[in-house]
Amino acid sequence: MKINFIKMPGGTLTPASDIESERLNRFKNGIVYEVEIKGGERRHRGFHGKVFAFMNHCFAYWCGNNTEAQYQDEAAQFNYFRERLTIKAGYYDLVVDLNGNTMVKARSLSFDKMDQETFESFFNAIINAALATIFQGADDETCNKLYSFF
Repeated sequence: MKINFIKMPGGTLTPASDIESERLNRFKNGIVYEVEIKGGERRHRGFHGKVFAFMNHCFAYWCGNNTEAQYQDEAAQFNYFRERLTIKAGYYDLVVDLNGNTMVKARSLSFDKMDQETFESFFNAIINAALATIFQGADDETCNKLYSFF
């Protein structure tokens, strides 16, 4: 299982979002877990947090209008939402499945797969994708909240 953390002052690692915190709660207290740290030096952590805060905002807005959250696994729903939004932003690869069908697969946003410059371009593309699909026709209050991410 992968969980994203943010390093806080004093060396403490904190889950990067509420969803990450829920994943962490699956582990038992008092047991030693081996953790591999990868890729943090390739991207600015604060900017990474800003992008995921934006995606969480998009997800919350979309869920409020399109799902009955009580019937969903929120983490699974968010991951699927994030993948679809990534594809809408143009960050995908075409792959062929075992039956020979061509499928669209979202590119990984992991630190070791995308450098800072590419991640910044991705953020611009995901903003445009969200404006064109999720927030089309949104009211002024929603738009003002949205603009706070830019």
